[in-house]
Amino acid sequence: MTSVREFWAARALLPSGWADAVRIAVDAAGFIASVEPGAPPGAARRLPGHVIPGVPNLHSHAFQRAMAGGAERRSPAGHDSFWTWRETMYRFVARFSPEDAEAVAAQLYAECLEHGFTSIAEFHYLHHQPDGTPYADPAEMAKRHLAAARRAGIGITMLPSLYRHGGIFGKEPHQGQRRFLNDIDGFCRIVEATRAAVDGDPQASAGLAPHSLRAVTPAMLQALADFDGPIHIHAAEQPKEVEECLAATGARPVRWLLDNMPLDRRWVLIHATHLDAGEVRDLAKTGAVAGLCPTTEASLGDGIFRLPGFLAEGGRIGIGTDSHVGTAPAFELRQLETSQRLRDHARAVATGDQNPHPGRTLLDGVLAGGAQASGRNLGAIAPGLRADLVELDDTHPLLLGRAADALLDAWVFSGQGNPVRTTVCGGKVVVEAGRHVRAMAIRDDFARAMRRLLDG
Repeated sequence: MTSVREFWAARALLPSGWADAVRIAVDAAGFIASVEPGAPPGAARRLPGHVIPGVPNLHSHAFQRAMAGGAERRSPAGHDSFWTWRETMYRFVARFSPEDAEAVAAQLYAECLEHGFTSIAEFHYLHHQPDGTPYADPAEMAKRHLAAARRAGIGITMLPSLYRHGGIFGKEPHQGQRRFLNDIDGFCRIVEATRAAVDGDPQASAGLAPHSLRAVTPAMLQALADFDGPIHIHAAEQPKEVEECLAATGARPVRWLLDNMPLDRRWVLIHATHLDAGEVRDLAKTGAVAGLCPTTEASLGDGIFRLPGFLAEGGRIGIGTDSHVGTAPAFELRQLETSQRLRDHARAVATGDQNPHPGRTLLDGVLAGGAQASGRNLGAIAPGLRADLVELDDTHPLLLGRAADALLDAWVFSGQGNPVRTTVCGGKVVVEAGRHVRAMAIRDDFARAMRRLLDG
């Protein structure tokens, strides 16, 4: 990876809009020092296409990249759902070694960079050995993900996940969950070790993630609620979860969180699929982010987020790739918009009077929401933010003849190709000519891990 101190973009998307001939200076720590439109390139590294800010990926379970495409076969029961997929996941997860986890994560992170994600929030619950015994270093697996991110060159927010129970507020866990389980004290040791491991690294930060109302108790949530960083939680992903929460508490999951937790800008509610109109309105008012994972939500049959109402209330959104059946921001945005079209029998749903282009509207939303959810200074091409840049090749057949916001529509809604030519992360060029600079070595390690996992 090559560190560059100046880039010159033929056209770049700035907070004020599209600008031509933009020179971007980067400091030694990988932050943008200055942005100058209408400037000559001089000796700067030239990016001749359309340059957009790197997109934050706010939800990842990296180990599930090894399962992608391998959990699609119809089960003997003949009625498949999130819950039958979860049983497959439990069987698969038992096979992972720390070396496997690192190799799979590095492959995933390289793929994400090739498609325009430049940071990732790793919602990490694969903590322990296969029998549930902690490693000698209880944060061993978290540190393996950090090592993978550093090898790939992607920015990362590590989110150690607290997972203790197997159902709403105290049910006994499933045997397949034993690698995930911690009490509060054990979990806090992992969090502190993870925070120490990212200290001083401008490419990394740490938050935490109570897994869901199915996996933690109200007392556990209260113990974490004063945390001074990002707090991510799965919420209302499946109708069964809503039904169980209603039966146990008399409230729907998001309503329970609204009424009992200090939801604010620190919080990210992953999926938030099954909301009523009041939850949509009140969640938007908190400033929390709805963390949407459209290709995974489609793959698992979760349902469709209520996007128009949430945006109308000023709600904040971000996108993640979750189980990694998809690893491209363009495809997540496409799935998000087109699922709304199928439900509502309408087109261009994610638009408004300010901008008629759904590609631009969605990109603006997930840049801001993803940056907030990551707890890092990123999400725009502006001084003081990370130098995370994605160059879209406007000579690519998907984009040819398009410009500015119309080019973003073509990127999101046209074809299956990948027009990302260059990706810069923290001022370092990590993707050249559409390919990760360490792609071969990372792929070789991934291949070895996959052979072991699939032979196991």
